[in-house]
Amino acid sequence: VQLQASGGGLVQAGGSLRLSCAASLRTFSTYSMAWFRQTPGKEREFVAGTGWSGIDYADSVKGRVTISRDNAKNTAYLQMNSLKPEDTAVYYCAARLGRVSTWADNYDHWGQGTQVTVSS
Repeated sequence: VQLQASGGGLVQAGGSLRLSCAASLRTFSTYSMAWFRQTPGKEREFVAGTGWSGIDYADSVKGRVTISRDNAKNTAYLQMNSLKPEDTAVYYCAARLGRVSTWADNYDHWGQGTQVTVSS
């Protein structure tokens, strides 16, 4: 199983980025997909998730971030708008067969991470 995250980069505050996560999951549509982010010295933080149980967002990104998926392409997306310097982190996509969870330990499969840097 492979998850390949892409789309990170350097953007000015107020800008937008779209992250993608391509998954080599045979039954992609049955998986809950999530995005987490991590900064040095901190634990991975839930950002957003989508699955059969619904869609969930962290309070810190609600209204600025949209998670979506294209089951035909085995790909999940994270559209991030109105980016802030505090959004700077390595963003990881993750997959699990259960419901969307905000706990990183509940996810079985992880991508390699993509760096998002927001300058002020």
